[in-house]
Parts: sequence; C-alpha cells; structure tokens
Amino acid sequence: MTEENTNVGRAESDAPKADLAKPPPPSWFTEILEHHPEECEVMVEECPIRYLRWGDKSKPGILLVHGNAAHAWWWAFIAPYLATDYHVVAMNLSGMGDSGWRQSYHMELFANEMIEVAEHAGFYSVDRPPVVVGHSFGGFCSVLTGSMFGDQLSGVVLVDSPINPPERGHHGPPDRETRPHNIYPTFEAALQRFRLAPPQQCDNTFLVDYVAERSLRKVEGGWSWKFDPQIWRRFSIGDLAARIKEISCRVAVFRGELSDLLPHEVGAYMFELLGRNAPVVEIPQARHHVTLDQPLAFVAALRALLADWEHSVPNRRR
Repeated sequence: MTEENTNVGRAESDAPKADLAKPPPPSWFTEILEHHPEECEVMVEECPIRYLRWGDKSKPGILLVHGNAAHAWWWAFIAPYLATDYHVVAMNLSGMGDSGWRQSYHMELFANEMIEVAEHAGFYSVDRPPVVVGHSFGGFCSVLTGSMFGDQLSGVVLVDSPINPPERGHHGPPDRETRPHNIYPTFEAALQRFRLAPPQQCDNTFLVDYVAERSLRKVEGGWSWKFDPQIWRRFSIGDLAARIKEISCRVAVFRGELSDLLPHEVGAYMFELLGRNAPVVEIPQARHHVTLDQPLAFVAALRALLADWEHSVPNRRR
C-alpha cells in the first residue's frame, strides 16, 4: 500500500472488493513462509524501529526497504530466497508498519534509520558492506542513503523508484495535511477497504491478501491502518536527480515492464543520470508493485545482479 506518487487514492477506497472465491496459493508461497523471521527492534532518535531478520549473521547483508505506507512483511515471501546466501533484514521505516510514530519526518531521518538498522543487525561485523534494496518510496530513501553513506554500502538497488526528467515532473509524496484514518468495527471490514496505491491490477491476490492482513492494527473502537497519516505534513523529498549522482557505491535500477510510474523513457533518463554506468533491469509483466506481480522473476534477477557484483571489481562512481 503505497502513496508516493501524485493522483493516488487513500487505502480506503469508496467501493468494497468483490467477495469472490479465490484459488489456494501456490506451493512455493506456503513453503517459503515456513522460514519464519526473527523480529528485532532498535531505538533510533527515541523511536522504536522494528525489523525482520532471516539467515546467517556471518554472511553479507541485504537491507530491504518497503514503499510508502507499506511494511517489512511485504518482503516476507522474497527474503527467504535471498537468505540462502545472505543475511537479510526487512525494516519498517518510522511511521510505518510496526515501527513507532514521530512528531515529524524527513528524508535524512529515514536514511539514518536505515544505517542504524544495518549496524544493529550486525551487517558491519563481516568483511563485505551490505546492499540496500528499496521499492518505490523505499528506493527514494535508498538514493539518499547511498549519497550520504555510500562508503558504507556495497550497492543500492532501486525497484520501480522513478526519478523523472524535468519535462515529466516529479510526483513524490505531496506536502499536505491529512485526516485521521477511518476505524472499522471488524478486521474483515477493514480488509475489504485495502487497496494498492497507486491503483493497479495484481493477479496474485494471495500476495495482496497477505500484505493487507499485516497492514492493520487494533485500535480503540476497531481496526485501522498501521501507517501514520501525518507523515507527509510539511514533508520534502528533495532533489533526487542530484542525490543519485552523488552515490559512490554501485547502483542498479529495476523497473516493471508495465509500470506506469517508471516507463522505459524514465529508465533511460535514470541511466543517463548514473553516467550510463548502471544496469536498468526490466522485470517482464510486472507493474509498479514488482514483488507482488512477479516475485520469482524479481528474486531471479536480484540474485543474478548480486552474484555479478560479488564476483566483479566495484566501479565506484566518485
């Protein structure tokens, strides 16, 4: 559930979902969820930041960062595939998922949270620095983290996180006042209001259901969404085109073939921003929510990229 681009609706759409019979999830999904993560917490600037951890701490680290209004469990069916070779952590940014809420938010704060989680998880106790993988708004945060802390990272992978050319304009989170979340009397009533944002079709309804069920919290009077609706009050995302040029570690861009937010021309623009020195990987038949649309293709592409980075000489960009 992400809202990082303009003209996206709130999670609570006016029309309820149709109550249709759904086929059982595929075996790969039920089997991969048997790899249960460890749930961890670190305090960052007086706010509890919670994260999930899979794999062997002696292996190189991967930090997975969710999109806007999402949470760490969006990676729960991706991370175990990576944990065979890596120590994998999926974090909740403050104001989202199971992490604490703050009085105000800014991009540098999110970047600091990412590095603090990496430190707390033990990523810097091994020889190779971690790789950060961020989807959508998490990719925007990863751009800033790479520009601020690139010497502490092996690489940054941006997953359908568009940095638009000037003529297209930037459509990041708007600076706005927002109303409190609706409160629903039952868990089931709340689930009926869950929508992907920006809106898109997703054939893997079992994955949408999985993340939806973990997007809710019990509140007085019923159930509501976990993310803080005030995150975007007086929020600025900054000049990402300038920031991405400052990243000193490796960078890769993943985009969904059918993504409305990061179409081919935006990928080509980002390729130029990166000095034509970073791969732009297209995931076939995926829209913006790449890991929901094509999770296994995404895993295969990311594994191939990481293997290439592991066995080739880093080409630092500055």
